[in-house]
Amino acid sequence: MAVAFDEMNIPGGDLRPAYQELARWLKETPPEALEYRRQEAELLFRRIGITFAVYGDSESTERLIPFDVIPRIMSGKEWTLLEKGLKQRVRALNMFLRDIYHGRDILRAEIVPDDLIFQNPVFRPEMNGQQVPHDVYVHIAGIDIVRVDAEDFIVLEDNARTPSGVSYMLENREIMMRLFPDLFARHKVAPVERYPDELLAALRSVAPQSASGEPTVALLTPGVYNSAYYEHSFLADKLGIELVEGRDLIVKNNEVFMRTTEGLKRVDVIYRRVDDDFLDPLTFRPDSVLGVPGLMSAYAAGNITLANAVGTGIADDKAIYSYMPDIVKFYLGEEPILKNVPTWRCREPKDLAYVLDNLGDLVVKEVHGSGGYGMLIGPAATKATIEAFREKLKREPEGFIAQPTLALSTCPTCTASGLAPRHVDLRPFVLTGSKRTTIVPGGLTRVALKEGSLVVNSSQGGGTKDTWILDE
Repeated sequence: MAVAFDEMNIPGGDLRPAYQELARWLKETPPEALEYRRQEAELLFRRIGITFAVYGDSESTERLIPFDVIPRIMSGKEWTLLEKGLKQRVRALNMFLRDIYHGRDILRAEIVPDDLIFQNPVFRPEMNGQQVPHDVYVHIAGIDIVRVDAEDFIVLEDNARTPSGVSYMLENREIMMRLFPDLFARHKVAPVERYPDELLAALRSVAPQSASGEPTVALLTPGVYNSAYYEHSFLADKLGIELVEGRDLIVKNNEVFMRTTEGLKRVDVIYRRVDDDFLDPLTFRPDSVLGVPGLMSAYAAGNITLANAVGTGIADDKAIYSYMPDIVKFYLGEEPILKNVPTWRCREPKDLAYVLDNLGDLVVKEVHGSGGYGMLIGPAATKATIEAFREKLKREPEGFIAQPTLALSTCPTCTASGLAPRHVDLRPFVLTGSKRTTIVPGGLTRVALKEGSLVVNSSQGGGTKDTWILDE
């Protein structure tokens, strides 16, 4: 694996410009003072109750996500390029989704194979020909970005269903501003606090035509046992909208109403954090108690906007990901600004043969996997694990892709032995409304806290950092 790009230091020992003031501050700050503030930050997170649940963890139902107090810093110039690339990518994702559920020009042009769409369990035939308000499918996208050198940002994953993590981005900033006012005073950091206002504006802008003058927006959660419930309640509170469960909603005459103490109130836009399968037991899984019977009928009648739209999972499928550069070119006629990780599609015999011969050097992912589960990181895996994956790949090659092991960039991070570089990624949140696409400057930086580890997922022991974009 190549040497990781150091976000703070230039080879030879000089500091990158964005980190110069932080380096001076660190030099002036005694280690015990830094440790004291680190402990204060942890205490605040515990008091606020920012936790997440890990499915399948029998020992602990909820965990405190580790927070590192050393911010990750990017220059305004770097962010401008990244922002431009993110907007381009999300524009193409929305055009792809509309095409897949309508004209299918991209399939006729043989850019993407038919079977990857029609045999994909996240493709929703119920959406064929369905008009969605303002042709927006992905209202909230979480695009996972990694950096490998000074010039290149690479997209690792497109999260186009119900991306999580924005509550950590906002809480991280709040905690940092409370504990490190002296450090903020030395930097001009672009604000992220407007995200809830931007999100609410985007959601209201995509209300259906039948909505009243002031559209009513609600956030639909699976409930308190969902791993991201904290985020659902946090966002509903910040947006000033109702947090509802399926039992709080009812469909009458193809309109959706919310039960309130003053009677039924029509809902125009639902920011849903419930997966497609569970949204409507009359259309999808009949055993779902999380959804709303008849919701899809109201959707088909054009009386409710669902954000994100039903069926967006096809756009963040890892096999489709490998075609994203071609998808961008097909719809926009532009070269992709953000690169993809080179990807071997194990469904193709030539690629499978290469992957089987090089398993020890590659990262292998399930096409429909998420959260860092079901992955093989070849260089860190035991022989037994590699052989187990070899058998999986032979049995079901179409279920996997493989990528080279990237040397994710590193940022200085507090460890038990002092500051040390740790690998990071970044999830910016891209909002698309009826007329514009916006991104608050920054995102959620996830950090692999174990030395040498490349796994940044919180479910796998990763932590988070505040992300600073310098307002230059």
